[in-house]
Amino acid sequence: MATLLVIIIFVTYVGLGIPDSLFGTAWPAIYAEFDLPISYSNYVTGLMYLGTIVSSLLSARLTKKFGTPLVVAMSTALTAIALFGFSASKNMLMLCLFSIPLGLGAGAIDNVLNTYVALNYKATHVNFLHCSYGVGVTLSPFLMSLALRQSNNWQGGYKTMFFFQLALTIMCFASIPIWKKVKEQKAEDDETRVVSISELLRIPIARASLVIYYGSCAIESVCLAWGSTFLVNSKGLTPDKAAGMITFYFIGMTLGRFLSGLIANKVSPKKIIVIGESVVLLAVILTFSKNPLLATVGLFLIGLGNGPVFPNMTHLTPIHMGRDISQSFIGFQGAISYGSILLSPITFGLLAEKFSTDVFSLFQIFAWILTAVSTLIMLKHSKTAQPMVEK
Repeated sequence: MATLLVIIIFVTYVGLGIPDSLFGTAWPAIYAEFDLPISYSNYVTGLMYLGTIVSSLLSARLTKKFGTPLVVAMSTALTAIALFGFSASKNMLMLCLFSIPLGLGAGAIDNVLNTYVALNYKATHVNFLHCSYGVGVTLSPFLMSLALRQSNNWQGGYKTMFFFQLALTIMCFASIPIWKKVKEQKAEDDETRVVSISELLRIPIARASLVIYYGSCAIESVCLAWGSTFLVNSKGLTPDKAAGMITFYFIGMTLGRFLSGLIANKVSPKKIIVIGESVVLLAVILTFSKNPLLATVGLFLIGLGNGPVFPNMTHLTPIHMGRDISQSFIGFQGAISYGSILLSPITFGLLAEKFSTDVFSLFQIFAWILTAVSTLIMLKHSKTAQPMVEK
């Protein structure tokens, strides 16, 4: 029964990844059809990420009150409604309106499932969970591209994703009895304790961990939002070739999490994080090259090295923080992560406008230093953290 539940969780997490890369792929067709400035995409993504931050901060309280399975099912339903809303949108106002439930649902799914898997399964499962997300963000641009070939029918692409998300919603509600039969569920609900942000910030290892999340998500989000533009403006690729090349970043991220899951039983999460960050340093150095092929290899390696950092940090949460406050911390960490995903691309955009997209590599170096130094601090404090035996 527990194995079936893991499969259900992984499939649900594929659905979490779908909206994250769907809008960016559809936006060129959307702003052309609605005759909007290209920068208006920031309103949609901004509202979506604000929604994820709010639901991340509330996830511990929601889980404590309603339980994991119901929160996951209701949140998946919320994202399905939002995708249907996008498919029916006729103007910018409707896009902004439906971006709010999309963010609220996604943030809750992300943090609640992260907590459940981190508390009840091994590091391998946490890595494969995030590998499932990689499948979602890689799959959705491909499916949207098929829809765009049909007279730029971006609404049709969103409608296809709505039916996929609707099927997931039905699966999540139907699986509630399975959750209740899994023994770990009762332990999780009984032990959950809601703590304040100020209380969490008084813990040194918590502060270091949050900076790692922020830096790692900054690296990821800038690659996601600006990778193609960087290859066009700084490396001389045409837009269509750059769009194809940036896919290697997503492949690298998914592959990194998959490989991390394979070795997680033999290599500790801390070592995987250090190895991953070392690969990122080499990768960023490659992006300084004027050769677009080497720069693309660098983007692939950034995904490969940075991809395992988030899931392995999540697995360490109950080990470093204790089971009882893990839901609160993962919710706060989700808010910090989504804050980085919202602010980092905007920060880079302002820098690129003032200088050029050539600052891409320097920005990534800065984010890497932030992450690496915080990792050293975390490792230092983890020696005195209360150890827990992996299940």
